Amino acid sequence: MEGTMKKDLLKVKGRIFDMQKFSIHDGPGIRTVVFLKGCPLRCKWCCNPESQSFEIQKMRVNGKDEIIGRDTTVGEVIEQIKKDMIYYRRSGGGLTLSGGEALLQPEFSTALLEVAKNNNINTAIESAAYAEFETIEKYLPFLDLFLMDIKHINSAKHEEFIGRSNELILENAMKIAKSGQHLIIRIPVIPTFNHLPEEILEIAKFAKSLPGVKELHLLSYHRLGQDKYEGLDRDYSLVGIEPLSNEYMTNLKKVAETTGLQVKIGG
Repeated sequence: MEGTMKKDLLKVKGRIFDMQKFSIHDGPGIRTVVFLKGCPLRCKWCCNPESQSFEIQKMRVNGKDEIIGRDTTVGEVIEQIKKDMIYYRRSGGGLTLSGGEALLQPEFSTALLEVAKNNNINTAIESAAYAEFETIEKYLPFLDLFLMDIKHINSAKHEEFIGRSNELILENAMKIAKSGQHLIIRIPVIPTFNHLPEEILEIAKFAKSLPGVKELHLLSYHRLGQDKYEGLDRDYSLVGIEPLSNEYMTNLKKVAETTGLQVKIGG
């Protein structure tokens, strides 16, 4: 029975658009990041706009059309992940699910996480937690780390820049924390949206109120995904917005640290 169940997990299908090996910014150690297609949010600064639609798309890259998105199975993905087991063991790394939003493909994602755990691979997810908590609960038994973005406390401003209000996200943050899950809060720091010290402090205070949360990451705004919008024939709405200086980010770090959290720039 157990063998049959494991075989069935390997057959579960999902839709991804990239796999990135040797990542050191998406959880502890050296990791393989699996990027899933589909996202319910529309962050104006999104560096992976090709992730937002669940549909398989064409995107112009370096003057050529490329197909973005492919259907795969847990078995196919896990075989690629297992090739780097030696690096995971030496560094404390493993598998991270990202996107898009991995919570939109629960059958595939939880099967992949379960098989990874069965192979003694450390697991993490990068998520905005914009989903019903009954969906999130399915992931928690197979996760070592939940990296959760909280982008703003003000719901109106959240909806203006992201397309959705933040009530569900904040509720889920508390529920995930109360579950005992290892949770790290991350803030993508975006000029004109949430870069003011008082805005960062407000998010940090909320993070500090979450049971068991000790760590906060500030993620600096960058424009590395801007060319993708042109490749998708879409407008990039933050044209002209400059990244924040290292000095400014360091000052924000000091502000957040007044809450007693461990704060680092980058994640």
